[in-house]
Amino acid sequence: MKEIEIEISGTIYKLIIEKKRTTKNMYLKVRENLDLYVTCNTLTTDKMVIAFVKSNEKGIIRLTERIKRNKEKEKYFYYLGKKYDIVYLNNNDIKVGENKVFIGDNVNKDKWYRKKAEDVFQEELDKMYNDFKYEIPYPSLSIRKMKTRWGVCNTKTHRVTLNLELIKKDIKYLDYVIVHELSHLLHPNHSKEFWQCVEDNFKDYKLVRKELKGDE
Repeated sequence: MKEIEIEISGTIYKLIIEKKRTTKNMYLKVRENLDLYVTCNTLTTDKMVIAFVKSNEKGIIRLTERIKRNKEKEKYFYYLGKKYDIVYLNNNDIKVGENKVFIGDNVNKDKWYRKKAEDVFQEELDKMYNDFKYEIPYPSLSIRKMKTRWGVCNTKTHRVTLNLELIKKDIKYLDYVIVHELSHLLHPNHSKEFWQCVEDNFKDYKLVRKELKGDE
């Protein structure tokens, strides 16, 4: 394993290179500490690795910015679109105040979020379903953390799965995702008809979708 420094868009990164006989291609990862990690074949030269990393400059910048944003978010507590300063207490509860949230040292935040989401998500699903302009089967609801998707619709079982992270965001994003998934019960693809269905049930979907994608 070898460590060198490399400059990407004016920023110096630590580049860790690990060469293995069994590795056929080059693979690049951006670690949580913003180090760059490349695995490659033992016959790959350092010059080839550096050229490979440089060719992925835009992706590296995008990933490092995402990691920085996520680290900044961890300093605060987010609930239904509002940001709270965190005050840690020696108890086993979470209490949301006006601008601060009081969190016990041993509290599982994901459990708290899930409990809140079960009520909020079901209430919003019922509301958006009742207001839906087309006849569709009533879906069941699942909630889980997902890394790459805000929602999923199983058109065979009529089950809508929503990303737990939506509980941290303004309710409009949750409503858009719900409408998006409900529309799949009519159109299981992303055809023109599908997007027309989304627009018929959520007029500002383009703006909200753009904002949501920008926050990924």
